[in-house]
Amino acid sequence: MPDTPPLPDSAPAILPRHGAWSVLTPDGEILSMQAADIRRELPQWPVPMVIHAPAIARRLDLAPPPRPCPWLDLLELFAFTLPAHAAPPTARGLGMALGLGADRLETPEADLLPDLAFEMLGRIARLRNTPEGGIRAALAWRMRKAGWAWGPSVCAALGLKDDGPLPAGMIQPNEALKVWTRLPKWEETAPRPAPGAHPVSGEEAQAHLREIIGEGAEHRPAQEAFSHIAARAFTPRATQGDPHMVLAEAGTGTGKTLGYVAPANIWARRNGGAVWISTYTRHLQRQIESELARLYPDPAVRRSHVVVRKGRENYLCLLNMEESVNIALSRGQAGDGTLIGLALVALWAAHTLDGDLFGGDLPGWFADLFGRGLLTAIADRRGECIHGACPHYQQCMVEHSIRRARTADLVIANHALVMSQAAWHALDGTGASNEDNTPTRYIMDEGHHIADAADSAFALELSGLEAAELRRWLLGAEGARSRARGLRRRLEDLMANIPRIETPLDTALMAARALPAPGWSARLAALDPVHRAARVPIEGEEPVLSNPSEALLHELRQQVLARTQGSPEGGARRSDSECDLYPMPESLHAAAQALERALRRLAEPLRTLVARLDEALETEADWLDTPMRERIAAAIRSIRRRALSRVDGWCAMLGSMQANEPPTGGETPQYIDYIRMDRREGQNPGERDVGLYRHWLDPTIPFASVLAAPAHGVLVTSATLRDESGEDNTNDSAERAWDAAEARSGAIHLPSPAIRASFPSPFDYARQSRAFIITDVAHDDPAALAGAYRTLFMASGGGALGLFTAISRLREVYRRIVTPLEEAGLPLFAQHVDPMDNATLVDIMRSERHACLLGTDAMRDGVDVPGEALRLVAFERVPWPRPDILHRERRIHLSGGAPGRFDDRIARLRLRQAFGRLIRSRQDRGVFVLLDRRTPSRLLSAFPEGVAVRRLGLSAAAREITAFLQAQDISADQLS
Repeated sequence: MPDTPPLPDSAPAILPRHGAWSVLTPDGEILSMQAADIRRELPQWPVPMVIHAPAIARRLDLAPPPRPCPWLDLLELFAFTLPAHAAPPTARGLGMALGLGADRLETPEADLLPDLAFEMLGRIARLRNTPEGGIRAALAWRMRKAGWAWGPSVCAALGLKDDGPLPAGMIQPNEALKVWTRLPKWEETAPRPAPGAHPVSGEEAQAHLREIIGEGAEHRPAQEAFSHIAARAFTPRATQGDPHMVLAEAGTGTGKTLGYVAPANIWARRNGGAVWISTYTRHLQRQIESELARLYPDPAVRRSHVVVRKGRENYLCLLNMEESVNIALSRGQAGDGTLIGLALVALWAAHTLDGDLFGGDLPGWFADLFGRGLLTAIADRRGECIHGACPHYQQCMVEHSIRRARTADLVIANHALVMSQAAWHALDGTGASNEDNTPTRYIMDEGHHIADAADSAFALELSGLEAAELRRWLLGAEGARSRARGLRRRLEDLMANIPRIETPLDTALMAARALPAPGWSARLAALDPVHRAARVPIEGEEPVLSNPSEALLHELRQQVLARTQGSPEGGARRSDSECDLYPMPESLHAAAQALERALRRLAEPLRTLVARLDEALETEADWLDTPMRERIAAAIRSIRRRALSRVDGWCAMLGSMQANEPPTGGETPQYIDYIRMDRREGQNPGERDVGLYRHWLDPTIPFASVLAAPAHGVLVTSATLRDESGEDNTNDSAERAWDAAEARSGAIHLPSPAIRASFPSPFDYARQSRAFIITDVAHDDPAALAGAYRTLFMASGGGALGLFTAISRLREVYRRIVTPLEEAGLPLFAQHVDPMDNATLVDIMRSERHACLLGTDAMRDGVDVPGEALRLVAFERVPWPRPDILHRERRIHLSGGAPGRFDDRIARLRLRQAFGRLIRSRQDRGVFVLLDRRTPSRLLSAFPEGVAVRRLGLSAAAREITAFLQAQDISADQLS
């Protein structure tokens, strides 16, 4: 084996640990130092070795390190050593990923960092004289030239001794960056026949479940019963539009994933079709994928049968990657952090399973090291895919995923994707242009989120940013330095062959100038009465609204400001404001009419353009080859989805504003229309987006009509489908709980009643858990709230998840407690503070026994951290529904005349979800704390049977938490 190359001379190492920092000095001495001392000594030291340089800089209260990072960040070296491998960005996390012994990782000190570096450099050195080593050498050479701190050591590991050019026989650096030239091509296959209709019996499902979990596994009667009832969703339907819908509530620990996979796998193999498993969160998508290793232990076999599908914007776009690489190379200068990041992406792209940039096998900390803008630039976030006209079409990772999904048995997707796919299929009519074959069987995991997902999927938003984005999609960049391609540029290849599309295209692009022009947000802000009164008018500088859409946005903005400024609902107290559309002033009515006319002038040529492209598929079949036919079909699909459907929806919404008053007569409205103004990412202070919004009053209606009704079978499952209020134990109460569950899942809109089943959790909550309501913490005092979290986290010794209903309170608590917790040896991480994705934050918590994490609703649902890594969940207040216009209208019309009960149900279900994070196995023990002394007793039925919720002061609760968890440690020691 080649000799392991040396590290840079006398490189110190810095590791945050136990309040002070563990430091390996340039002299080789291990010291415990305070942050202030490190800040003072750091300028005199050689380049230090760290893990996650941006986070270390934040903790040291230093400016973010420049790019390329001058420090030796082990995460960068890890991304080069093990591309497409995830690891928590901690010393223990890296050590576990590299297979170091557990004894070295129990209490890591700074001297572990050089050992991690030597291990990685040794692995790189073993690639020397291999084809893979040649590519790595070329990339390392280029990265060293760009200023990569690890460049000299990695180049030495790969046998590159000097700064001269690479030998002529080796792959050259610029070619190594062009990963698209080395990726495999997908090949078209014959269309898959429609699936059969053979049923799956409950007994077959149970037998297959036992095969999957294997002999000697824990016997779970509830899991087998769940699998038996899940098989009912795979019974052939008898009537079109009347699917078999199964509502199956399965308590935490039931094992529902393998429970529904068993019948799904039998049905897919028996009938030659795919079952789509849909989730609400990325956490659960990853969890389901990992559990399917029980079904397909061989990764290659699993890859052919299981596909994870997300929206196109999540994947690497090779055309955007090529443009980014060309731009970076054209600069031709050292110190280019973008080029280093692109080189690591190129290495990752050659090893990734599916090309998923966000939540896949690209580590979640990558964006923090190299900037989220880099990943955004190489994904298709602008909706500009040119499909068959792309030179990398056959290497495209999205197309690979789509084609694998067509022949897979199990497709793991998310609610947003499956709903949009179903909607597009309904819009297309025949479904011929749909990217994925239309499923006939769905499993909707996290089914309690169906209404939320449908609310987002089927809502309409006519806002400044949405309309400006459509203008940019149609016209491209207008005088700005941008790679944005307009519709004309994307259709150039088609115009050359189908010249009759040029006239409607030009007409549509002319009509698109009715949409907000660049700078619209600043113009609207400058026209506000407050700004106009404060500024000194200068001749020729008066802002002018340039088109009908800006005129409407101005009217909407003035109505929000007039109705909310200075009121509890909006103004300075919140970053967003909203108000009712009605009563509507005449000026707003006139602006809506003008914009509707302008949008119809845009829709007409777009429809003509689509019709002429569609006509070409039929009349010019004699010369159209397969790639060109796919290119035309993709163009039709893009125009319909990105432009026509949006414009038609806006016209319908504006058309309904012809009357100045809302519909009357006491009828329940179908839609909720309102105006909203909020600040979006990237907008300047004082500038806020404004728009007209339309939501379904009951969003499960479109869900049932476009997804459930066309399907043959739908299984909706969750640990929290029903709300058992605890008001009484009568049959009427149970029936009301099921009726509410059917309403939230859309089952009430289907012809036949749903099949209902409930399976309790197997856990002994009375023994395994404790629950407290703290009675002496003021809910509106940030200092008291922060002190309570600090006390609770210290009482549990870490391993704590703090949940919040507001991001502002989360950030304030984090600011106040991060230093004292870290001084106590409890590292603190936070969603919306640490710029890492949620999955990475959860991975850190899993790997660090004493870590603490703060989060909002995304952490409340779908997070799975079994064992001692999570032993305390603290919720800052009762998670009441947000009192906005949407909720106001729904509680009026959908509460059955009991709006208070409607609110209580939402809060109880959220509390059940939060408590569900705590106990994930029979060995877990943990404590749930609610820091809201106003919690009404009627909400306590949210907790599992056997959990006695006690109201205590903070200090008394802290003592009981410590005693309970220490007893757990003693029991574990005795068992071992």
